[in-house]
This record gives sequence, structure tokens and C-alpha cells, in this order.
Amino acid sequence: MNQTATIAKILRETQTIAVVGLSSQPHKAGYYVPAYLQKQGYRIIPVNPLLTEALGEKAYADLTAVPHPIDLVLIFQRSEKVRPFVEQAIASGAKAVWMQLGIAHHEAAALSQSAGLDVVMDKCMLVEHQRVNGGQ
Repeated sequence: MNQTATIAKILRETQTIAVVGLSSQPHKAGYYVPAYLQKQGYRIIPVNPLLTEALGEKAYADLTAVPHPIDLVLIFQRSEKVRPFVEQAIASGAKAVWMQLGIAHHEAAALSQSAGLDVVMDKCMLVEHQRVNGGQ
């Protein structure tokens, strides 16, 4: 599946997004992208061991601690740190992994795809949501 079709599918089918590396700093993409997505109706689950709560939701130290079903794991981590989060995403039963703009890990992407997860790399979910939904 090409990345454009995968993006549209993820945006359409996702309800719950676990955000790895969600930031408490509003000027950072790791905060304002999930905040935007939350305003669009997605449930955001913060995954950051330094936070107890963000965007009105309880934060979790890692994906294995999240007690809710996860549709999408949105990753705000340096590329070299992605693989363990992808392994946790697979173990947690997530349906997709999205590596935010500037983040790519081809080995982790292949691992995700071989486990049946949809994968997007090096794309901003806020930008793609606006593109697919006509700038909303």
C-alpha cells in the first residue's frame, strides 16, 4: 500500500492514539500536534515517563503500561530510538505506527509491516490530517 493510501486509512480508522514522547511544552510539535489531533476527536494517550498527565489524560511510562486498546502509536523520538517503541506497539496490539516528520527507521517499519501494522514515516500527522480533510 502506498503511503498516501495508508495515511488516509489511518486517519479514517483511528480513534485512539498513543503518543510516544508527548511533550508538556506547548511550542513543541510533541505537544501541539497531539493537542490538534485531540481537538479533531481522537483520544490521545500520553506516553512519557516524565509526565503523570497531559491534555487531560493520564500519562504512561511506556506503551506496555497502557491499559486501553491502541489504534495508532504516534512517535516523537529520534530515529535511532524508534525500534523499542515499535516492538511495544506490536506487543500492545496497535494497528499502526506513525513516525512524525523527520523520523524514519526502515528496519522498524519493516518489522511493523511484517507484524501486520500500517506504517507512516517522516510525515507530520497534523499536516496530513489537514491535507486529507481539506485544511480543517
